[in-house]
Amino acid sequence: MAPHLSSDQRMNKPSRFWRTAAVVFLVVNALGGVYALAQGEQMHAEMHLALFGAAFVGYVFSRAAQARSSDFAPTSSEIEDPRVAELQRSVDAMALELERLGEAQRFREKLEIETRDKPQT
Repeated sequence: MAPHLSSDQRMNKPSRFWRTAAVVFLVVNALGGVYALAQGEQMHAEMHLALFGAAFVGYVFSRAAQARSSDFAPTSSEIEDPRVAELQRSVDAMALELERLGEAQRFREKLEIETRDKPQT
């Protein structure tokens, strides 16, 4: 790891070990599929192909997520901004009110169901 990287940047950067392990996994499954196909084991080859495809898709998505997270990582000045704190409080208050409205709606629906299902005497 480079000494000029901050601790947050070092934590977001995947280790070389896992990147190497992913490449080895891809290569083993590709070669295993070819070998199984050469031996005439179609199901075995298909399993290697499925594992190769799943690993490749996972690798591509993880690289994209890593790039996206490093592009949009907030700086410490953005987090400490009082406007951001006020916006966070506003969003929290709106979420609380929305939850209260949802609870009231569920209670009202429960009462309607109980009233409708109650036998008339």
